[in-house]
Amino acid sequence: MELRTLASGSSGNCALLSHQGAHLLIDAGVSCRRITTALDICGIDPRSLSAILITHEHSDHIAGLATLMKKYRLPVYTSPGTARQLCYRIAAIEDVLHPVSPSDSFDLPPFHITAFPTPHDAAQSMGFTFEAAHRKAALVTDLGHVTPEVLSAVSGAHLLVCESNHDVDWVLSGPYPYPLKRRILGEQGHLSNEAGARLALTCVEQGAKTVLLAHLSAENNTPAHALMTAETIFRAAGIDPHRDVLLAAAPRNELSPRYEV
Repeated sequence: MELRTLASGSSGNCALLSHQGAHLLIDAGVSCRRITTALDICGIDPRSLSAILITHEHSDHIAGLATLMKKYRLPVYTSPGTARQLCYRIAAIEDVLHPVSPSDSFDLPPFHITAFPTPHDAAQSMGFTFEAAHRKAALVTDLGHVTPEVLSAVSGAHLLVCESNHDVDWVLSGPYPYPLKRRILGEQGHLSNEAGARLALTCVEQGAKTVLLAHLSAENNTPAHALMTAETIFRAAGIDPHRDVLLAAAPRNELSPRYEV
């Protein structure tokens, strides 16, 4: 499998997973034009996508979905709660929706996909794992804390896309109004750099070789700061972040390098 992010951050999220000529889009949180331009760079016709998987209904995960549906009518897999929200927001989407309950598995050959619940202030937020050719990738962002369900789902992943949204002190001392700070730092908000790094460390200790830090805040984080936090936590556990694992931060507004699973 090969994974690339097309965008990652509070202003938009979208990722592409490919294997044996099949392609999945995970979230569509930037414009349709940006998505199709990135796909063209990858040599992929949007009409050849097997499906779009949506983690939840917040705008930074669905901003380009309505236009994509108008142009290409691709199958959309998401939770029943998110599916209801999409029906409220996007006209004539019902016939392409495929609701999948959290903790359910399904096949989009050559991928075997498992959904799992994530604690976020959305209708029914989910993450996904993908298995093919005895390899496993996991994508988990937009969660206020790490639950046993999340830990169980990502266990054994060879590649992890993991939220590293903010530095707690930066949020507390920053200009955001108190309700927004409380939301970000809450149990249904976003993972801090430290919490994300500790989740990543658990996966690395179980054998993960690639960790991509994702969904970084533009106001309360930087790629350098997120990476430094993860590197410090890895080193304290006896893991060399430059030798034992490929550790990177997903770019905010551009196509990432290709990561093999």
